[in-house]
Amino acid sequence: MVQKATRLGGRSRTGRPLGHATRGTTNPNRMRRVDRWMTGPQGWRLRPAVTGAPPIAVDLGYGASPATAVEFFERVRAVSPQAMVFGIEIEPERVARGTALDVDGLEFRLGGFEIPVSSPVTVIRAFNVLRQYDEADVAGIWDTMCSRLTENGVLIEGTCDEIGRRSSWVAVTRDGPQSLSISLRFGAFTLPSDVAERLPKALIHRNIEGERIHDFLRAADAAWLAAAPLASFGNKQRFVAMCRTLRATGWPICDSAARWRLGEMTVRWEAVAPRTGALAHAG
Repeated sequence: MVQKATRLGGRSRTGRPLGHATRGTTNPNRMRRVDRWMTGPQGWRLRPAVTGAPPIAVDLGYGASPATAVEFFERVRAVSPQAMVFGIEIEPERVARGTALDVDGLEFRLGGFEIPVSSPVTVIRAFNVLRQYDEADVAGIWDTMCSRLTENGVLIEGTCDEIGRRSSWVAVTRDGPQSLSISLRFGAFTLPSDVAERLPKALIHRNIEGERIHDFLRAADAAWLAAAPLASFGNKQRFVAMCRTLRATGWPICDSAARWRLGEMTVRWEAVAPRTGALAHAG
């Protein structure tokens, strides 16, 4: 029998995990893009000199198969060999599948948004988890998970397609949401706005006239189309030109050409945040 879970953020007074079970669908290497960002531009968070102790990383809601949690462990350990990684799921059957793969530094546990780990956490990756919730739930869920973070910790909450070609995620710290990242595989999109169906829950219903995320995606599409003459030099050069145009026209793009060549860009949260609601002024 599946153990039921309480619905939203906060602390469960019953001791049961907080949240609902996801559909559980997953595929190997689906999270490669977000993990590359986590261990690359965000890899500094995992260094013992920053954490003051071996860092703890959590893969929340890894799904019916523990494959992506094992990949997460391998990628975290590649940049932080002393890190402890936890795969957390809300269904006992899924935890049992993971437990069979426990090794030194990797442990699977039953839990939800409360993050059942005794020490503060450096990184929480929660992908394709919040899609089933209401937008109004997001702020409370973020707050609950971020209450478990270290001072320099980060929650990476986002969505991707079934094989990880189109991804987006929000970086959230104890101070609130900081940025939105978009990652697209070249050849898997016509316009940058194709990522719209894979926006995080906080933004997916905001891609309408009058909202910042809609304005941003329209500006990205226009810059991508304007850079069409560079297509003969390859999509990498075209994407770089698009990002440079966005930055030149006032969009706070955070990263550099080295990352743009991967089909990825990060923009400050305030530039895309909802105009109304609990997340309008966060960050």
